[in-house]
Amino acid sequence: MSTSANLQGKVAIVTGGSRGIGYGIAQALLARGAAVAVSGLSEANLAAAKAGLAAHVGRVAVFRADVRDPGEVAALVGRTVATFGGLDILVNNAGVGVFSEASAMTADEWRTTIDTNLTGVFFCCSAAIPHLKRRGGGWIVNISSLAGKNAFPGGAAYCASKAGLNAFSEALMQEVRHDGIRVSYVMPGSVSTEFGGPAGQGDAWKLSAGDVAQVVVDLLAHDTRSLPSRVEIRPSQPPRKK
Repeated sequence: MSTSANLQGKVAIVTGGSRGIGYGIAQALLARGAAVAVSGLSEANLAAAKAGLAAHVGRVAVFRADVRDPGEVAALVGRTVATFGGLDILVNNAGVGVFSEASAMTADEWRTTIDTNLTGVFFCCSAAIPHLKRRGGGWIVNISSLAGKNAFPGGAAYCASKAGLNAFSEALMQEVRHDGIRVSYVMPGSVSTEFGGPAGQGDAWKLSAGDVAQVVVDLLAHDTRSLPSRVEIRPSQPPRKK
């Protein structure tokens, strides 16, 4: 097994890739030679990501796409294939967190969370799988969360979306494994990003986006006979519980 993925000639999509964990994953894939399409919702964040990844000109593209919309997802995949000639790796990272007790949560907040974190992954996989099959296989890596198995008050929608993503990933893995498509899901614990609010100095104990990106590229380095289908990663020394 290679200790570092050589991704020369490979094409990847990273949803929610304009900042945070997704941006870190895009950086790691580009550093190993892949061509990467980064998607997101914010034009400003996408422009900043494009500027930040400018050293990889010719191997990076940014596309605005809402993963909740199957038409926009199909366009994202189509534009990626047209730009780079195919698709080998799909990283489903786009996600939102609305944290509220179920009794106080609005219907729109519930739908936004489930539609982004779970249904959006379905739309992306559905659009990508035919292209992965044409390449003889590939990888789908879904970024989940330890919240998918460790529920907490105020996280009903978020935890449900990630638990559903875990189950979806397990089933999909079994459906496409004989097509040469390997499906894994990564479950990070606390990560120092702006996902849950502004990152601060008190976050030094948390994982970095680069830590999660390292897991993703390590997965891609595995021999084709090997399928690490689920990875949990957590801070090694979180604050002691009082």
